Amino acid sequence: MGQRVRDGGDGREGAPRARRFVRALPALLIAGGVAYDMLTPPRFTAVPLFAAAPLVAAPLFAARTTLLSGLFAVLAMLGLHLGNGTLGEAQTITEILTVAVVAVLALLINRVVRRSGERLASARVIAETAQRAVLPTPAERIGGLQVAARYEAAQADAFIGGDLFAVQDTPYGVRLVVGDVRGKGMGAVEAVAVVIGAFREAAEQESSLEGVAQRLERALAREGTRRDGLDVFEGFTTAVLAEIPRGEAVVRVVDRGHPEPLMLYADGRVELLEQAEPALPLGMADLGTWPDRAYEVPYPAGATLLLYTDGLSEARDAAGVFYDPVARLAGRLFPGPDAVLDALVSDVRRHTGGGATDDLALLAVSRPAQGQPERRRTVPVVP
Repeated sequence: MGQRVRDGGDGREGAPRARRFVRALPALLIAGGVAYDMLTPPRFTAVPLFAAAPLVAAPLFAARTTLLSGLFAVLAMLGLHLGNGTLGEAQTITEILTVAVVAVLALLINRVVRRSGERLASARVIAETAQRAVLPTPAERIGGLQVAARYEAAQADAFIGGDLFAVQDTPYGVRLVVGDVRGKGMGAVEAVAVVIGAFREAAEQESSLEGVAQRLERALAREGTRRDGLDVFEGFTTAVLAEIPRGEAVVRVVDRGHPEPLMLYADGRVELLEQAEPALPLGMADLGTWPDRAYEVPYPAGATLLLYTDGLSEARDAAGVFYDPVARLAGRLFPGPDAVLDALVSDVRRHTGGGATDDLALLAVSRPAQGQPERRRTVPVVP
């Protein structure tokens, strides 16, 4: 999922200088070796500096640069010993051979690193493709509503985990789901696929939102019996489902043990949509048999419905303080759902210092006001 994160003043401006220094490091090592050899007595050797040049280049540069680093290191040693008149000595020959062997080893290291990089790039492409297949990005406009979604993985280089979202235009209105599957890894991804697949089918066929929730319950029950191990007894998914009927300024919500949605009104007010009767997560029907009950709240023009996973509400700062989306969003205006999610992602990163421990899924849906301009005044999340 796309994301636009502002520079939070965390020292990233020093990154270009660091990159320039790293790029120059092989040449600096060779130059340092030459200077060391010329300024010290003959019994001191600069072999470690000359040998380090191709080794440093191997994981950072292409094979050509690694080869040139090793070649210049050997030529520098030949020139120095030629000038000192020690080229024919046994110790000199040993030192030159040592640097030459290290240069060859550096080329082999470079080849291994390049192959590993290609495999990693291939794995990233596969992960991105899997994400698009399991969690396709919703269209920007669905059923007359403006829609935006984000997925932020806590683990570096991970693209998908146990969080999920889906939006579907149905004969009963626009239906949404945001959920969080217990667990991590491929098992969680499989459960995500099951929930989304069941939601898309049920959203088209079930006349009530409660019926959709029950279909998801049965789908997870079938998945649980198919699996072995603890997931049969402990597997569950928290989820919140919403339905926005056509021609009605309301939204219906069924919450199955998930963080409550937020309603962001056009005047800057933020309301937590709390459920009167909390329900158990999906997959825990054995612990309770009460029926699902959708609750209905006003959804006026200009308002934005925000659904999210606990990666938002349970994000902590260095002092262990939880992130409070109601307090952070109250009194602020955004031109659309995309701007809401951009601001939230940036603000959560600042709150946690970039150290999120859980995945984060966000889904924002705005009902445009009559005659509403394309862009409105925006106030940043952080005062």
